[in-house]
Amino acid sequence: MSRLQTHFVCQSCGYESPRWLGRCHACGEYGTLVEEVVAHKEDAQSRPPPGPPRVLPLSSIERSGIERMQSGNGTDNSLGDEFDRVVGGGLVPGSVLLLGGEPGIGKSTLLLQLLAALASRDIPTLYVSGEESPDQVGLRAARLGCATDKLFVAGETGLDSVQAAFQACSPRVAVIDSIQTISNPDLASAAGTIGQIRESTAAFVRLAKETGTAILLVGHVTKDGMLAGPKAVEHMVDCVLTFEGDPHHAFRILRAAKNRFGGTHEAGIFEMHSDGLAPVVNPSQLFLENSGSLGSGVSGICVTACMEGTRPLLAEVQALVTSSYFGTPRRVTTGVDYNRCCVILAVLEKRLGLHLGAQDIHVNVVGGLRLTEPAADLAVAMSCASSFRDQPLSEGTVCFGEVGLAGEIRGVPHASRRAEEAARLGFSRCILPRSSEKIRHGDMECLSVKTLQEAIQLGLSEGI
Repeated sequence: MSRLQTHFVCQSCGYESPRWLGRCHACGEYGTLVEEVVAHKEDAQSRPPPGPPRVLPLSSIERSGIERMQSGNGTDNSLGDEFDRVVGGGLVPGSVLLLGGEPGIGKSTLLLQLLAALASRDIPTLYVSGEESPDQVGLRAARLGCATDKLFVAGETGLDSVQAAFQACSPRVAVIDSIQTISNPDLASAAGTIGQIRESTAAFVRLAKETGTAILLVGHVTKDGMLAGPKAVEHMVDCVLTFEGDPHHAFRILRAAKNRFGGTHEAGIFEMHSDGLAPVVNPSQLFLENSGSLGSGVSGICVTACMEGTRPLLAEVQALVTSSYFGTPRRVTTGVDYNRCCVILAVLEKRLGLHLGAQDIHVNVVGGLRLTEPAADLAVAMSCASSFRDQPLSEGTVCFGEVGLAGEIRGVPHASRRAEEAARLGFSRCILPRSSEKIRHGDMECLSVKTLQEAIQLGLSEGI
């Protein structure tokens, strides 16, 4: 087969060159020339006439004809149930999903267990590994207990070979691990380049639409945590998933950044074991299992109620405030946004008179979680004030709320569900925004506050 004709196009200005250049001659940018296939104009007489267009009223399209392929058993305690929740209820036939995550976070483990769960329901699956040999995949499958006759494995990197593997086993669900290892032999560039990633992704999208196979692509990430390759790849696929977590902790969180067949508000929580990933059925209790938050008597510890999708989750925020021995005090955060933490510290110093400018401050979220919603602001402020005054919070206290620059406590969504989760786990006091003062859950005392000063006076055992 003759090689396709390609040229190199600058991604900044559109300049075309017959060969690769380190610097664009037109705009002067470095490293912007990307290989692209030259589109030839065919002779109008040799081109087959186009068929009649298929134009239908939207109301006449059958929406019940597509059935999702569910990998869970419907008991909310399997790995497949957590995955189905994130993607919107199961895999849609003919869809293409892109999964990204840090190296070693467990992407291959998750997908191999997912294919095994689908294969156990008599759904033919294919695992294409460009980074491991079939023998290596077999060793991992034996450790995870994923060996089954319905799960096929192919160790190929060429696009033609992968397409031939699809024809050989006709899978309904396939995994490409990873898209950076697949190369189109018609392109002269090496595997992993922008041109190869874009052309390979486009080929898999066409294959999924033609055959009805759900294809999951594994993508590498950059040092900033972004998916490697052109941004156009994320636009081409139907769903973009991110697998997050601290490699030094056992917890992993699966989130959807884009989903054409469902919402992006859900999250799946997993725990890594020696025999693979397991779903976390009760994440709040697990994160607080070794915590003395209900009555430890230690300053600088506060529990907050956050939301992971539609599921409430309790997390412990710890703070350590000590005198600084350097000219510039240190601010170290793990699990919370650094800039947001600096804003909260400024509010504490300006509105409450806590002199934190000469203090080293360390803030950490236990368990490797990362809290991104504003509802965790109050817990960060409470833990810092508690550590600074060396006064522990009152026993069995949980709090949530957004801290404004004027020191006010603003309301957050799903306040009732947060308080309900805290009451279920045995907390006796809940400090929450004034907008949620009507919330009541059993014997738990709900204290609504309007300002940060009120919250700290109620939360600390001896006030400020």
